[in-house]
Amino acid sequence: MLTEIDPDVLARVNLYAVLGTIPELVARVPEARAIAQRDPKRTSISFIVRGGPRATLAFENGVAAFVPDHPQATIRLPFLSARAFNAVISGDAQPIPATGWHRIPFLLHVFAPLSELLEQYLRPSQEALADEQFRRTSTILTLHVAAAAAAQVANWDRSGQFSAGLVPDGDVAIEVGDSLAYTLRVADHHFTFLSSPSPHPRAALRFADLDTVAGVLGGHLSAMACICDGRIAMRGMINMVDNVNRILDRVGQYLS
Repeated sequence: MLTEIDPDVLARVNLYAVLGTIPELVARVPEARAIAQRDPKRTSISFIVRGGPRATLAFENGVAAFVPDHPQATIRLPFLSARAFNAVISGDAQPIPATGWHRIPFLLHVFAPLSELLEQYLRPSQEALADEQFRRTSTILTLHVAAAAAAQVANWDRSGQFSAGLVPDGDVAIEVGDSLAYTLRVADHHFTFLSSPSPHPRAALRFADLDTVAGVLGGHLSAMACICDGRIAMRGMINMVDNVNRILDRVGQYLS
């Protein structure tokens, strides 16, 4: 089994899945929204990895948006390589703006605190998880990251590409009860993540509730056991779900 982590794929996971979840954080967590409102002026940050991914986070009046493949922004953060970008995400290096020096206070007082808060939700302490609302939000954000990362791993990782090559065109829904759904859209074996329900999924992976999601993603519950007892259900083209599950297994290695 392939276990090596490709730094270029990791950069895509870090940008599109991890940083791409900041708008969800701002929308769902009052503390995050308050941080974003510290500076209501319209400000955007572009992340540009040489030879790799690029995207922009835009903020205005306490609302955040993520725009893939868009390099124009108030603050431009270029990175010489995927490894350099990954080092910043892991906290082992500091980014150096190419433009937008006058907005460095925004990086220090808005973006950095939001990144730290997101990490608290994605890598929660046991004390934090004792709070039911925190645990619920942590699970939703973690699932968002995992589903978004699945698209990057399917498109760029060697093992993920093999599984993606077996998936026909159509939408795969990732559902939690009747309250939450994300979509992996497949076209010519290329995956796109949508943080919204699919109108016509060709297949679906359905979790009974957020506790089941948390248990499976956290490694405390066996996905196979949950399938056997009905806490996880599959419908539609099982081949699609089966290969998405393989991709999600590979995602776990990038997010660990």
